[in-house]
Amino acid sequence: MQVFLGVTGASGAPYAARLLRALADGGCDVGLAASTAGIEVLATELYGDATLPRDKVLERFVGDAAGVTVYEVDDYKSPYASGSAKVDAYVICPCSMSTVGTLATGAMANLIHRAASVALKEGRKLVLVPRETPLSFIHLNGLATLQQAGATILFAAPGFYHGARTIDDLVDFVVARILDQLGLDNSLVKRWGQ
Repeated sequence: MQVFLGVTGASGAPYAARLLRALADGGCDVGLAASTAGIEVLATELYGDATLPRDKVLERFVGDAAGVTVYEVDDYKSPYASGSAKVDAYVICPCSMSTVGTLATGAMANLIHRAASVALKEGRKLVLVPRETPLSFIHLNGLATLQQAGATILFAAPGFYHGARTIDDLVDFVVARILDQLGLDNSLVKRWGQ
């Protein structure tokens, strides 16, 4: 499966890290792009140093994950910038409200926005994983607009009914839901009724 993963500047770097690992471990080819704010969030939340240079953050973030290609956030030559490229699914995790607002208006300022716009116009799977609270009327309208346009809105809101005991368990809950939306088998959490 060919998957685009956009990382933007909302809190939630552990979700993005776990998702990238799960996609790579599942044999997916992943195109990765991170916004400037996304890099700062990764550096802060995963590595405790917001001043780490972009290349060092991405190097650590990808690690030894196979099948991951990193694209610059302004690389419009990337295959994810065109509907003619064969891409199975697109995920923005975490998805900032700035990204929601930009996408909801049809604007595009970087590759992440363009890839999401391609997903919507081509009728492909687009999963947005916002992590913001509380939500303003403007946020809710933007999310509703994107859902009506075909995006799946999957909040980074972990459940507790599966017996979570650690933060990793809570992260896995959300990532399992993302993988389910992509149609990828996973056993990150015990399923309801099991």
